[in-house]
Amino acid sequence: MVPALTLSVEPLAHRHHHPARRAPCSGSSGFRRSLNRAVTSRARVTMLSRQDPGADGAAGTPLFLGIDFGTSGARYALIDRQGAIHSEGKRAYAPVGDAAGWASSWRAALFQLLGDIPPAHRPSISSISIDGTSATTLIVDSETGELLAGPFLYNESFPDALPAVESIAPANHTVCSASSTLCKLVSWWNTAGSDGTGSGSAAVLMHQSDWLLWLLHGQYGVSDYNNALKVGYDPEADAYPSWLMAQPYSRMLPSVMAPGAPIAAVRDDVLSQYGLSKECVVCTGTTDSIAAFLAARTAGPGRAVTSLGSTLAVKLVSEARVDDARFGVYSHRLDDAWLVGGASNTGGAVLRQLFTDDQLVVLSRDIDPAAASPLDYYPLPRKGERFPVSDPDMAPSRAPRATRSTCTASWNRSRELRPRGTVC
Repeated sequence: MVPALTLSVEPLAHRHHHPARRAPCSGSSGFRRSLNRAVTSRARVTMLSRQDPGADGAAGTPLFLGIDFGTSGARYALIDRQGAIHSEGKRAYAPVGDAAGWASSWRAALFQLLGDIPPAHRPSISSISIDGTSATTLIVDSETGELLAGPFLYNESFPDALPAVESIAPANHTVCSASSTLCKLVSWWNTAGSDGTGSGSAAVLMHQSDWLLWLLHGQYGVSDYNNALKVGYDPEADAYPSWLMAQPYSRMLPSVMAPGAPIAAVRDDVLSQYGLSKECVVCTGTTDSIAAFLAARTAGPGRAVTSLGSTLAVKLVSEARVDDARFGVYSHRLDDAWLVGGASNTGGAVLRQLFTDDQLVVLSRDIDPAAASPLDYYPLPRKGERFPVSDPDMAPSRAPRATRSTCTASWNRSRELRPRGTVC
């Protein structure tokens, strides 16, 4: 899923809550002045319109770089203030041998994409932001940069941590899912972080986009409130809840900013290698499905976007917040409204397990989209589903009559939870 815009949510009038231990962001006074100019009384999703000191100079028209890290590959789009695309490209991830290999593959894709941007455009890039898959988590040593654990992917479940999470979180909270970021953190903490050897003292939790952005700006412990939702951050209160901050691993939590907020300038070594401007700023990111929603340029309560890629995500604009972990339903903050929805494990990835691209092209010719299918499949790449029912033990089925009934009932229930007047 590729965002057509480099996104920004202008910061709220009040400060975001920071955990007890965080690394301070540094920057020049010019950067701080730019940040202050961005603060307004109203949060508003826009293209990042930061005034570039060289906007009318030799560098040319300011451009904004958005990079999308999906489940199977990464893409970039370079746009101007009007949303016109000046350059775009994509890279498939390199083959991965083990879990740790994902990080190397993402790193390689990031810098390959930067290298793919035409050199003539690079000095005009005013800001960079990255989206990543929701709940994809890494544990990093903030003193050495070493990867201590993970990446734990978006659809990986940690049922061993679920009882502990359910014992501290409110009933049916978004974190009460075995695939939540908090379950991943608690599972790691229980096995390695609290072993008394000090391995957890310098450890920080980073989401996929946090980590990729860190490679560009070098500041630890910074995230956005979209990615932080599944670790327990409350976007309505603009703070981590007290039940979470009371836990011993709370020191690992990142500070939270609005999506698209400036973090810091690009690292000097990255600037020099890729010919970027010294004025180029790295901004907080968001999740891939939210970036896809914003790229669709839809708005207004009841409007919905379905993103079908390796997996399937549904996002619907609502004036009311709806969260229920039993059905995999949660709400992201979007300006003064909410994006209600969920993400299923079904999607294109399961087809890739069964067919080649050529086979899919041939077979698709025989599909009549105007006719109802006589088949009754529930395709999943492996055991486990997140939405419209949260069930880590759910198996894929060829004729899932009972499962289908369960999921239909769950979906109907989630429809009942939606505020009146919304539609799918």
